[in-house]
This record gives sequence, C-alpha cells and structure tokens, in this order.
Amino acid sequence: MRIAVIADIHGNVRALEAVLRDLKHQAPDAVVNLGDCVSGPLWPEETASLLRDLDWPTVRGNHDRVVAAGAVPSDNRTDSFTEAALSAQSAAWLSSLQPAIRFSDEIFLCHGTPRNDNAYLTEDVVAGGARSASEPSVFERLEGETSPVICCGHSHLPRLMRLHVSGQLVLNPGSVGLQAYEDETPTPHQMATCSPHARYALLDNLEGTWSVSQRIIDYDWAAAAKEADLNGRPDWAHALLKGYMQPDP
Repeated sequence: MRIAVIADIHGNVRALEAVLRDLKHQAPDAVVNLGDCVSGPLWPEETASLLRDLDWPTVRGNHDRVVAAGAVPSDNRTDSFTEAALSAQSAAWLSSLQPAIRFSDEIFLCHGTPRNDNAYLTEDVVAGGARSASEPSVFERLEGETSPVICCGHSHLPRLMRLHVSGQLVLNPGSVGLQAYEDETPTPHQMATCSPHARYALLDNLEGTWSVSQRIIDYDWAAAAKEADLNGRPDWAHALLKGYMQPDP
C-alpha cells in the first residue's frame, strides 16, 4: 500500500501540476489532501476545478472554511480574493469538505489538530517563528485520537514525529504551493522552508510497517511569483520565489 499525502496547495495550480507529474512515476494506490486547497492570490478556480476532477479524499483547511462561509471581509485580502474568483460549482465543492477524515483503521487525516483546523499539531510558535513541539504536547493535542498514523498540514513545514508513548506516527507532508508565510495567530510569526520547491510525502506500508519519504519537486515558481505580483501581492511573490519571507527593511 502506497499513499501520497499532500497539503496546503493554496491555489498554486502550477505547483500542483508538477506534483501530479511526479505522482505518475510514484504510482500511489491513493492520494489524500489535507486542505487549504485554493486560498491564495494565484489560480483559485483553476486549482479547484482540477481538484474536483481528481476527487481525492480532501480535508477542509482553515482557509477553506473561511472562504466557504462566504462574506469574507475585504481586509482579509487572501481569502476575499479567493472567494471572488471561485465559480459556484467550486464554492459548493469547498463547502462540502469535511474537517477531518478517518481514511482507514490506521490513518486519520486533519488539517491542523484533530479538533482545530487553525492550530499547529507539531509546532510551537516562539519569538516570531516556530520550533518543534514536545512529544507530550503533541500527544495532548491529539485529544484521544488513537489512529497509528496521523496526517496533518497547516504549518507548511515537512515533519515526521514518532510518539514513543503511543507508537503513533505524526506526518506533515509540507506544502505543495506556498513555502513561506506570516500569520498573526496565535501571535505574529513566520514559517519558511527556505526553498521554493513543491513538497509532498509518500506513506508506504510494507509487511505491516509504515515508512515515509518526502518528495521535493521543481516547478515554475517564477510564474507563480509573477501571478502573485499581478494580483497585488508582492509578499506572496517573494515567498513563492525564495521560500522565505521578505526581510524587514
């Protein structure tokens, strides 16, 4: 059994297309999507249309939730752009997504934590950035979820943790479409992988044992940065092109 795990596309259809090309060579038995599918000043409708056709099991991310609820305030520039760009069919698809999916007896899918799509599972926010959360903290954030494999996104940082107390694997595949961002929740901070490549992960079950490999994929990030610039978002353009946020002047 081989499962491809993707997350945080954020409307970057160019990165998604590159991942799809790579998936043809990896031949997974299934692909799962951990959410934040379309929200970004890039190609929301094109991304949604492609994902609708692919019909992967897809979790609703925090940005998906905000956009699907409608009436996004204009000061939320990213989600309001996305809401305006989506067709009625894509908006309905986004509204149909579930906050978590029990993919199998062994695999549980969520965006943030099992109960909160806007919380980090494997990171603590500190001093404007993030560090790996302790094992007791991660176990507590699972809130009793006992699946052997927990797949989460939201932080955009590729990570694999084995919880010794339970034997569970916690996997964040990293982000397909956005390698750096800044956020105000829970306090102002930045996340960055420090290269612009698209990322996803492969879960392989061999004789009852799960192993994980990370895929780091080249794509035309200059085209994505150009699209962000055209849509009035130089902050996104820099993040897409560099994999980290523009330093303060």
